[in-house]
Amino acid sequence: MAGAGGPAAGRGRGRRTGEVVLGSRPAYSAWLPPRFRPVRTPPAAEHPRAERTVPWLRVAASYAWRLILVGAAVYGVFTVLGRFQLIAVALFVALVVTSVLRPFADLLDRLLPRALCVAVVLVGSLLFLFGLLAFVGDAVAGQWGQLTTELTGGIHRIEQWLQRPPFRLSPGRLSGLQHQLLSYLAAHRAGLVNSALSGLGRIVELVTAAALALFTSVFFIHSGERLWSWVRDQLLPDGARVVWDRAGHAAWRAFAGYTRGIIIVAATNAVLVGIALFVLRVPLALPLALLEFFAAFIPLVGSPIALAVATVVALAGRGPFTALAVILLIVVIGELEGHVLHPLVMSWAVRLHPLVVAVSVIAGSIVAGVIGAIVAVPFVSVVWAVLRALRPEPS
Repeated sequence: MAGAGGPAAGRGRGRRTGEVVLGSRPAYSAWLPPRFRPVRTPPAAEHPRAERTVPWLRVAASYAWRLILVGAAVYGVFTVLGRFQLIAVALFVALVVTSVLRPFADLLDRLLPRALCVAVVLVGSLLFLFGLLAFVGDAVAGQWGQLTTELTGGIHRIEQWLQRPPFRLSPGRLSGLQHQLLSYLAAHRAGLVNSALSGLGRIVELVTAAALALFTSVFFIHSGERLWSWVRDQLLPDGARVVWDRAGHAAWRAFAGYTRGIIIVAATNAVLVGIALFVLRVPLALPLALLEFFAAFIPLVGSPIALAVATVVALAGRGPFTALAVILLIVVIGELEGHVLHPLVMSWAVRLHPLVVAVSVIAGSIVAGVIGAIVAVPFVSVVWAVLRALRPEPS
């Protein structure tokens, strides 16, 4: 026993720790290095609570807090812009002026010095704008007497029309409505005067914003690239300049393309409306066409509102049949704008789904009124263009 136990004991002492010794472990056990040993999985109670949720809920939560941060950032940006609304509007108008007049300045740059090109383009555009406004004012002044007579007769025709089926309003009812309107104006005279005075303050703000926009557009047209390069080199590190350069060029292409396209669409709508109103002999055809031009800058809703005003003028000045013809004009121009002009003219700009345009216009009007409705669609277009430019290309 001693002889048998001695060698066995000697062999046991000579083995490495962890090797199998007969009788001490099962025969099928084996030693594994630490890196090959299986990791013990803790029971479900020891898992973190986030890991015990379903996968789609974890993904939704991850997206949710990121969307909350983005929404907070966007709300903060609009809040800051609301505090400096005058400056923001002036910069937006300057960018619009730059996107329209910059190609003409680049064209004249081949013949004249850059500063002279900017002066010629800006002064020429101002003269054109003031001349157009003077022409419209002269047309309104020349038609004012005839317009007053036609509107008076038109109101009388509307009253007679309302007295017939299907409305059947009695003359006393119409007189009562007129008396209520005059009483309302007399009772709220002070409020109307205050609104008019605040409107004068608004006019002063608009003049200030126009002067700032004109001053800013001079530098944007003259040396917009140098301004962008200076801001990029001063505020951004070397590694981020290429990415921001790509994003900036994409944003400017989208903004300039949208602005030029919407101007072409608005001008085409205004010409068509002016011709149609002139043929129908509607009073103030030229001012109504100019109203259509400016209203077309508010997508989806601006043009119908302007044509609704033209319908009221046509109803008062020419009667219900002419007003019905103007309503048909609204439908035809809407179809032409939606299915022909926008697909052809806006092809170089960022194409957005009509639902996105509608939601953007409504959201912009809620945040900043008419200005928000005008700015919303180009803002969304620029953001989408930047996201597409920064998206990694598939390999």
